[in-house]
Amino acid sequence: MDAMDSENPLGRFLRARRALVRPEDLGLPAGDRRRVAGLRREEVAVLAGVSTDYYVRLEQGRERSPSAQVVDALARVLCLEEEATAHLHRLARPVPAARRRTGARREERVGPHLLRMVESWHRTPAAVLGPRLNVLAQNTLCRALYDGRTHADDPARMVFLDPDAREFYPDWEKVALDTVAGLRAAAGAHADDPELVELVGELSLRSETFRSLWARHDVRSKTHGTKRFRHPLVGELTLEYESLTVNSAPGRQLLVYHAEPGSPSEQALDLLGSLAATGDAGAPRPAGDAARAHGDPAGDRPA
Repeated sequence: MDAMDSENPLGRFLRARRALVRPEDLGLPAGDRRRVAGLRREEVAVLAGVSTDYYVRLEQGRERSPSAQVVDALARVLCLEEEATAHLHRLARPVPAARRRTGARREERVGPHLLRMVESWHRTPAAVLGPRLNVLAQNTLCRALYDGRTHADDPARMVFLDPDAREFYPDWEKVALDTVAGLRAAAGAHADDPELVELVGELSLRSETFRSLWARHDVRSKTHGTKRFRHPLVGELTLEYESLTVNSAPGRQLLVYHAEPGSPSEQALDLLGSLAATGDAGAPRPAGDAARAHGDPAGDRPA
């Protein structure tokens, strides 16, 4: 079984999510003699209104085409949020591979208009992310925020493979959980992306924590929230972030950070901006592979 769960992904998702539901949350007795975590198969079946045999066949991969009504019933029993429910529907009705490849992977290029807009935000760290949550472009302040981090152009690798990640992120456990959930969301839309498969495989081999979190099958895209940083030059910052879709480039996200006005974090961010302006940060540029596509030799440097 590979890291992207290519064999029976529906069954693996159902088993993982079933194990995370507490019986008492659904009005069932918890009991002291339960031999499985979460719900039993027969409990899921009864609550979803299907036979136990049918549900067992779903988990085992012998039944792969549940109706939309059954999928919705299972999502309700498994306490899935909207995005995870949509993911379950995709697993039950996967898009044929030939259709997924139609018009296929575009070069990870960021348009000049978007680059100029990001560059103009001198007090706001901003980055353009690709389908694998990889950084395609970022402005000077965002590069300064992540300066010195291993895999700074690849947030997932940075969270799990940077030896100082737990120091850089005071709330590392939450960041790790959100990162894996975001990758799961990306995997649902880009299951046949070889670079995404390679990323998940590498992280699964090199990080026990990643393997454990990946097995939960949490699905949640990055939207908005708060993130804390412990920066080596300006100390701790608490930044709000918003993740926006880019209509002109499907699959891209515009990630924008901001500090509360008048807060110590805003002062620290201003100081970081001053330090970046007097250093060798330069103008925003495409990151990693996208930089090389633009002919930018600096693309291999850490962001």
